[in-house]
This record gives sequence, structure tokens and C-alpha cells, in this order.
Amino acid sequence: MSLRPVLIALAGTVLLPACIADSGTRLPVPAEAENPEIQRILAVLYAQQDAWNNGDIDGFMQGYWRSEQLRFASGGSITRGWQATRDRYHARYTDRTIMGTLAFTDLEVDLLSSDAAIVHGAWALEREADRPNGLFTLVLRQMDGRWKVVSDTTTSAD
Repeated sequence: MSLRPVLIALAGTVLLPACIADSGTRLPVPAEAENPEIQRILAVLYAQQDAWNNGDIDGFMQGYWRSEQLRFASGGSITRGWQATRDRYHARYTDRTIMGTLAFTDLEVDLLSSDAAIVHGAWALEREADRPNGLFTLVLRQMDGRWKVVSDTTTSAD
């Protein structure tokens, strides 16, 4: 099992190193990063990563706000709405080979308030033929006791 470095920022202050095991197992983060809200936010991302790696786009979509107001920006275009975003993912990633294995790294969680956060990070897909990767910025809101992505801006390094 190899480890991937992850950075966690507490309230926009200090970046703390942590690790995510490639096997999907989570290693403990430093005590300073054990803020319950940051852990809950990271759990949303871990669940999305795990769902993706199980070929479950609909499971991946559970991390997003199920609203027509969801904003997803990527590839020079903006998709609005949960259903339209889901449909975009299904159209683009039609089988497990194309989906590859997703890894999130370099995560920075910035709690803006008790119900709002920004997460910056990097993503990479490992596929047989290529290794697409890029960066993302997520805006999350806590609604009905759950953190949900309300805006996702994802860029590609390719």
C-alpha cells in the first residue's frame, strides 16, 4: 500500500500534513486537524472517491447538493443543476475503463463559518491509457446537518 500526501488547512491558517492510503483506508490526521466539521467535510470527499472507484457515479453524486442551483464548472462550460451534472458525468464516463481510479490529494479545507467551507485540492485519474489530472475548488454548505457541494470548479492540467 502506498500513501498519498494530503494537506489540511484549518480555518485558512496552517496547512497540516496527513495521508490517505491508496487502499481506501484512512490514516489518522494530526490531532490539530481533528476538528469534527473538517472530518465531516473530508468524509464527503472520501465517500465520493470511494463511490467513483467502485464505478458508482450515482453514489459519487450523493456528495452534491440535489438542487437545480448546483453549479458545476469544467472544460470551459458551466452545468447547472444536480440532474444535469449527473447526466454529464454519465455521458462522459460510460464505463469503468474510462472512469479509472480517482485520487484526491493536496486537500485544503477552509471553514468559513459553521455552515460554509471551501475545499481546494487536486484530482487524478489512473487509467490504463493515460493519467488525466487537475485541480478543483469546492464550495460546501451544511444543510439539514449534512455537508454538500454546492459549487464545483474543476480544471484539467491536460
